[in-house]
Amino acid sequence: MSTRSYNQYCPLAQALDLLGERWTLLILRELLGGPRRYGDLRDALPGVATNLLSDRLRRLVAEGLVEQVDVPPPVARTMYRLTDAGWEHVPPVVQVLARFGLDRLPPAPAEIPALSGFLIGVLLGFDGRRLGQVDEDYRVVIDGRSFDFGVHPGGLRAAHGEPVVEIRGRARDLVERRVSAAADVASRIEIQGAAGAAARFLSLFGLDVTLE
Repeated sequence: MSTRSYNQYCPLAQALDLLGERWTLLILRELLGGPRRYGDLRDALPGVATNLLSDRLRRLVAEGLVEQVDVPPPVARTMYRLTDAGWEHVPPVVQVLARFGLDRLPPAPAEIPALSGFLIGVLLGFDGRRLGQVDEDYRVVIDGRSFDFGVHPGGLRAAHGEPVVEIRGRARDLVERRVSAAADVASRIEIQGAAGAAARFLSLFGLDVTLE
C-alpha cells in the first residue's frame, strides 16, 4: 500500500501522515462506538471505496491503534476494535477536532445518528482532569444502541466488566443538552446506578442533569 508523507521532522506532520488521510478519523470515530464489522464500517461511511477502507484498516492495525478479533458463534464474525493504544490516543484527538467543528454544524437533521449523540452529548464533555483514581465501566444507551466504555486514571478505555452506571436517552436530547444547554430535555435523560457512581459520571462528562 502506498502512503503519502509530508517528510517533515515535526510531530504534527507525523500525526497527519496517518490521521490526515481521507476517512481515517471517521473510521476511528466509528470504532469509538464499539467493535464493528467491516460491513458495518462500510455502511456507516457512504462514499468510501471498499479498497480504500481495507487499506485504511490495514494501516491502522499496523500502527497498533486498531486490532482484528474473531467473535465466536453465534456471531462468528471478524470485528475491528480500538486497541489500548487506540483508546489512549484517539479520543483526545477526536474530542479536540469535534469541539472545533461543533460551532460549524448545520441545523440538525430530522434524525440524528446515535453515534453523533454519543460523541456530542457524552464524549465531548469528558474532562480527564477530574479522573483522580476512578476506574469503572459505564453504558450509554442512545435510541436503543448501547455504547460500553470505561475510565481509568489514564483516560478513557474499553469496557472490562459490568457497567456501574447506565444512561438512557435520545440522540437529539443529548445533543441539545450539549449544544444549547436546553433545560427541558434533562428530565428525559435517565440515569441508573448508585448515586456516587452516577455523580462521578455526570461530573466526568460534563452532563448537567439533576439526580433524583
